[in-house]
Amino acid sequence: MTDMAVEGLIIDGARTGASDGGIIDVHDPSTGEMLARVARATKADVDRAVRAARAAMESKAWGAMAPAERGRIMYRMAHAIRDRAEELAVLESRDNGKPLRQARTDVQVSARYFEFFAGVADKIMGHTIPLGPGFLDFTIREPIGVSAQIIPWNYPIQIGSRGVAPALAAGCAVVMKPAEDAPMTALRLGEIALACGLPPGVLNIVPGVGEEAGAALASHKDINQLTFTGSVEVGIAVAKMAAENVVPVVMELGGKSPNIVFADADLDLATQGVSTAIFQNAGQTCSAGSRLLVERKAHDALVEKLVARAKTMKIGPGVSDPDMGPIISKKQLETIEQYVKIGEQEGAKVVTGGKRPTDSGLRGGTYFQPTLLAGVTRGMRVAQEEIFGPVLAIIPFDDLEEAAAIANDSVYGLVAGVWTRDINKALTLAMRIKSGQVYVNTYGAGGGVELPFGGYKKSGYGREKSLESLATYTQIKNVCIKYA
Repeated sequence: MTDMAVEGLIIDGARTGASDGGIIDVHDPSTGEMLARVARATKADVDRAVRAARAAMESKAWGAMAPAERGRIMYRMAHAIRDRAEELAVLESRDNGKPLRQARTDVQVSARYFEFFAGVADKIMGHTIPLGPGFLDFTIREPIGVSAQIIPWNYPIQIGSRGVAPALAAGCAVVMKPAEDAPMTALRLGEIALACGLPPGVLNIVPGVGEEAGAALASHKDINQLTFTGSVEVGIAVAKMAAENVVPVVMELGGKSPNIVFADADLDLATQGVSTAIFQNAGQTCSAGSRLLVERKAHDALVEKLVARAKTMKIGPGVSDPDMGPIISKKQLETIEQYVKIGEQEGAKVVTGGKRPTDSGLRGGTYFQPTLLAGVTRGMRVAQEEIFGPVLAIIPFDDLEEAAAIANDSVYGLVAGVWTRDINKALTLAMRIKSGQVYVNTYGAGGGVELPFGGYKKSGYGREKSLESLATYTQIKNVCIKYA
């Protein structure tokens, strides 16, 4: 398959090869087979993309476009994404490995981002400030400028859209660097935008390796804002690069999110929610509920239900729509295996899973069984560190005070879930948990487009999704007029 056509970068409205001819081979993690060949952006390519975005910002075609017209383009994008929904879902499933139903949901969420923010484009308003007679003072929200966006491989089309949509609504131009492991739907998004009338240069897509294209983008002197989703370690490096040019950053980093289940909860409902929170996308989710804090008197009953559910989960290629697909790469698979070994060395017990499946039909892919670790204590590495795989650390607690203490005993604070029929317990924990989102008797709300999303502590800063995200892509100008 080495004669497969190379997918070009999208810069200034046109497909183009990498300046040095570099290529990324993209593989389907379900089978190990090559899915596509994509141009590998260099520093020079990133510079071209940023210059194209800057020119678009200063052009009449985009810089002087009426906000309502921006909204119309974005509505067309939402409709186009839905029109191509199955094609995009299959591509996302093959690119990332996730089950087809999850990919279908991601595509619908992508469309919803453009639909939601299309309705906001002509409603980004300032305020008047009363200073008394003789003065008129008002504020204007202006686009921040060129937005650089570095997106991960686990939810390419959904995370790509959640940054691009508010940026376009605000009137910014974007340079997006998708992950080299899963760049395909980001490129399709760029094609859709151009077909729907987005002027050239407003959305540029430059797939590449983090150390090359990512570093070139984060350190570029002519970007005005940076959106990054990824690990804490890389996030710190990216923030330092941006800081050299005094560029503001919104960071969505790691998580070790707790699901807290009390004995009075509906255990069947909790079982479903806890399972989905950790096994969706094979646990490769920043907001995955990777810690289960369960009241001791309900511990055995809930673990039994979770084991039964895990053992019935079908594992297989994403396009076959199993319950769980593969891990993104061999490297990540080996990392997960190592963490399970560390957990056992620390004293945790694997009650189900813990290894690669033995089905001969899965040998070409990078699969791992849904795994439950019992006997975990709060200080263990498997209770503290992000594994980014289908591994649930189960920790018992005796009362609300202990549950709150364990929940907050983490360098992360992205999402939390509370399962109880007692509204007093639910609200008490919702107020005390240091986390950007807290769900009660559920975990997540579909794509959560309308809900502010971001972290406390090392889970990052700034907020994405919802109207709150517009603060990232706009800046406030104050105008003060003295009159007679």
